[in-house]
Amino acid sequence: MPLFQRIAGFRFNPAFRTLKTHTGCPKREGASGRRSGPEHPSLKEREVLTIYHFAQDGKALRSQLNRSVSFDPESRRTVDEILLRVRNEGDAAVLDYTERFQGVRLAEMKVSAAEIDRAYAEADPEFIGILQEAFANITAFHRNEAERSFFYEQKGGVILGQRVTPMEKALLYVPGGKASYPSSVLMNAAPAQVAGVNEIYMTTPCDAEGNVNPHILTAAKVAGVTSVYKLGGAQAIAAFAFGTESIPKVDIVTGPGNKYVALAKKQVFGHVSIDSIAGPSEVVVIADDSADPEFIVMDMFAQAEHDPDASAVLITPSEKLAAAVQETADRLVGTMLRGEVIARALRDNGAIVVTGSMAEACRVSDMIAPEHLELHVENPWGILPDLRHAGAIFMGQWSCETVGDYFAGPNHTLPTNGTARFFSPLSVRDFVKHTSIIAYSKEELGRTGEKIARFADHEGLQAHAEAVRTRLKKL
Repeated sequence: MPLFQRIAGFRFNPAFRTLKTHTGCPKREGASGRRSGPEHPSLKEREVLTIYHFAQDGKALRSQLNRSVSFDPESRRTVDEILLRVRNEGDAAVLDYTERFQGVRLAEMKVSAAEIDRAYAEADPEFIGILQEAFANITAFHRNEAERSFFYEQKGGVILGQRVTPMEKALLYVPGGKASYPSSVLMNAAPAQVAGVNEIYMTTPCDAEGNVNPHILTAAKVAGVTSVYKLGGAQAIAAFAFGTESIPKVDIVTGPGNKYVALAKKQVFGHVSIDSIAGPSEVVVIADDSADPEFIVMDMFAQAEHDPDASAVLITPSEKLAAAVQETADRLVGTMLRGEVIARALRDNGAIVVTGSMAEACRVSDMIAPEHLELHVENPWGILPDLRHAGAIFMGQWSCETVGDYFAGPNHTLPTNGTARFFSPLSVRDFVKHTSIIAYSKEELGRTGEKIARFADHEGLQAHAEAVRTRLKKL
């Protein structure tokens, strides 16, 4: 049992890989993105963030931060039905479910090249420039992940090696509909392209008029993704996992989505590879007295505004900073456009944890194994060796998590729900496979063959042993 579960009683459910990708939030008006006018009265019920002392409040903290991934029986039944129908009925089932859930009977499931070109032509040139620069950063980072095949020769003329080859076909799922998540396009496309995937498909839900969000199409154009479909939900995952009359079967499905998408990805694993099953967003901030309380609060808000299930935790040995962050959060939450969502997320899943030392703060963070970890400390590089488990680590107060969501380069699709203890961010490695190469010589088989046959004898596998001895007789 992991240390965090032993000490604090935290329970995680890592039955499957759970990652999360940044999916943005609704647009804000104004430069600050904060609400003008009076605060919403419901936000004043109690403190947004509760302070816990790690040494004394383990039981209460366990209850507050207990996180698991589960799906209700009705959702599972719905997804199972969709998968079965799409597998058996193909396009007809896909079109039926698209009409039911997206409100449109599609005449064509694929976005035309003209639609993509029109969205790009009508896009804000400044936004296109930002997308291009971000994509260049992301691609440059992922180029450093590229693996090479290797071969080496042993005595006796034996050649051994490993060949690295890209997946042939990949589906990039991008959430859509009313919201726009072009960052998900860039973050999924870059590692697939660097890996050398030959056929890259993208799908995103269209609206009730059959139109795909133009920001997503613009991002696809920037990323060089030309095969874009208008499908969303479990039916889209099923279509590309099994293949239909007009939709190709792929080798891997990546990208975030709602619980139906997550469930569908979980169910089709084995028919295709998947990158992850996305869980709620989460951030841990480790901070000392040098930290700016407002920086910390806004970074916690940035995670909490995703949805009420998001989690944001401050860990600090400073009582003074803990109190300042609690007060600042109470003061600012009412100014945020998504203040009610933020307040609910922080009250239900957030915390300020006061520890006895910075070393203990690092141990508590490792117990949580967060998706995002920010180090608002005077010397972040000094404590980095003490931290082992996090999806991404943001070094210092100027490295806010938003930088990683959009622009820096490392992928924003990260392990959640404590699975950063054993899983990694989306990378080029997800889009390649490894094949062992074994070239044994006649001479070496003659030297080692009887040893190999005796090994097989001890496992009781006669044909294995005789496959070698038959050859030895003909040397």
